[in-house]
Amino acid sequence: MKVLVLTSTPISAGRLREVLPRRGGNPVELDEVMVLAPALHENALRFWVSDADEAIARAQSVARRSVAQLEREAPSVDGAVGEGDPVTAIEDALAEFPADEVIIFTRSGSEHRYREDLDRDSVRERLSLPVRFASA
Repeated sequence: MKVLVLTSTPISAGRLREVLPRRGGNPVELDEVMVLAPALHENALRFWVSDADEAIARAQSVARRSVAQLEREAPSVDGAVGEGDPVTAIEDALAEFPADEVIIFTRSGSEHRYREDLDRDSVRERLSLPVRFASA
């Protein structure tokens, strides 16, 4: 199974295993994982003045740390930094990485960065494949 994981915080192998679909009581076998870390801004002002350096650096760190955690889970694990709009980042990534499923890890309440609070129904409508949401 090819899985695209969107996250703004590093994800461990154990946490990913907990949210994977199950077959016969066990998590599905992963063939490929793409960790996508969107370059989220702390607030709208930084987004609108295009102060992206900090957001990109944070996303690079998240992708790198997540890949290091997940390397034993799948034969192929890669990471990338995506657009500041998470859904656009997913759509862009799917053009290069045709996943079977998307798993979106979200943070709760006040921890959200600008544009991180996603409407689950609209995300599912925009993407034409299974989408799972999980807490980071």
